[in-house]
Amino acid sequence: MREVLQQKIVDSLATPVPRLTRRDVRLPRVAGKSKAVIGPRRGGKTTFLWQVLAERVAAGVPRPHLLYFNFEDERLADLRATDLHLLVDGYFALRPEARDDDQATFFLDEIQVVPGWETFVRRLLDTEHLDIFLSGSSARLLSREVATSMRGRAMDVLVYPFSFREVLRHAGLEPAAVAKRWTKGERSVVDKALHAYLTGGGFPEAQGIDARDRFELLRGYVDTALFRDVVERHSVTHPAALRWLVRHLLSNAGGTFSVAKFYSDLRSQGIPVAKDTLHAYLAHLEDAFLVRSVPIATDSERRRMVNPRKAYPIDPGFIPVFDRSGKTNLGHALETAVVLELDRRGADVAYVRSHNDARGSDWEVDFLARYPDGRQQLVQVCTDLHDPSTRAREIRALECAVNEYPKASRIIITLASEWVRDRPAGIQILPAADWFLNAE
Repeated sequence: MREVLQQKIVDSLATPVPRLTRRDVRLPRVAGKSKAVIGPRRGGKTTFLWQVLAERVAAGVPRPHLLYFNFEDERLADLRATDLHLLVDGYFALRPEARDDDQATFFLDEIQVVPGWETFVRRLLDTEHLDIFLSGSSARLLSREVATSMRGRAMDVLVYPFSFREVLRHAGLEPAAVAKRWTKGERSVVDKALHAYLTGGGFPEAQGIDARDRFELLRGYVDTALFRDVVERHSVTHPAALRWLVRHLLSNAGGTFSVAKFYSDLRSQGIPVAKDTLHAYLAHLEDAFLVRSVPIATDSERRRMVNPRKAYPIDPGFIPVFDRSGKTNLGHALETAVVLELDRRGADVAYVRSHNDARGSDWEVDFLARYPDGRQQLVQVCTDLHDPSTRAREIRALECAVNEYPKASRIIITLASEWVRDRPAGIQILPAADWFLNAE
């Protein structure tokens, strides 16, 4: 085992930094904490580790002071936490000068395959001058649990599939200027790319391939996550109910989801399953980064519990794969892309349902985004505002919601940009591409 670890260290230090598309992922800067890189399978976590390594080399850190180590290797099948000191000893035997200069960084990928790894990493944080990045995803330990297993000693670094800006960057189409300075040709290119992103999504391997291959690829991602991260890991006893749930959630992006109603639907189809089981399945799907749910905005914990949540796939590319209606569903895809972008920008997201209209009607705002700096924003998502009744509905919902959240700014994000000149007072209307590419 010592020889295998030593050889992997030597090979890793000699590996050139691969060419990659830069990700816009925020790194926390808290001393004494490791960084747990989490996110969906095939979303780019390993590539992001290499990006951080490359950035540190560019900043002047010697390449030998940066160790990327992947534990997913059949030669390490018998490795235990008690053996992990061999990794540290082997590295510092090769690079003793890195031990005390506070520049050495370990990128430990798929570390969850080693039983008892948590105590080893905590000991490193306490006894060595090391910066540590962790990442992993498997039926043994989900990527989200890599962070929670550290018991407060790790900060999350969330890596989703490509954002719209990253998709443009990957294709060499990222605009150099801000939106208001785009030429007509540049806007046409960006708008075309946005429609492609809403249809194909942001998974790196799905970029630039035809629709049939993309469908098979993304369906394979879901099947792998379902089997390894949910069925196998949690010993699921009702796989039929789980598959119905997955298809429903991934094909109905932005729809409200009630366990009680879904329970009744399954019973009518002759699929007996307990409500508690469905609650558990939904939690498992969120832990596996297949689904992202949004609660209702309220200060009442009871109201939050009893009201339906809105559910979104972790990438808009999943929607056409599982939607059997044959429709394009750009509205659902746009709403999905917006909530994921709000996550990337650090917002806490909920949806708003207002009951204070004079006619007693319910009005819904897609998102209330609350940012760490105290800002609040009410966000409506609408593909097209040309229809007068659609405009009136979207604006009325914002006007009702602002009575409950008077400090929140109001914005409508739309695919059709022709109507942006006719803006009601206090409401900003932005073409979706402008909003995605101009972070606030």
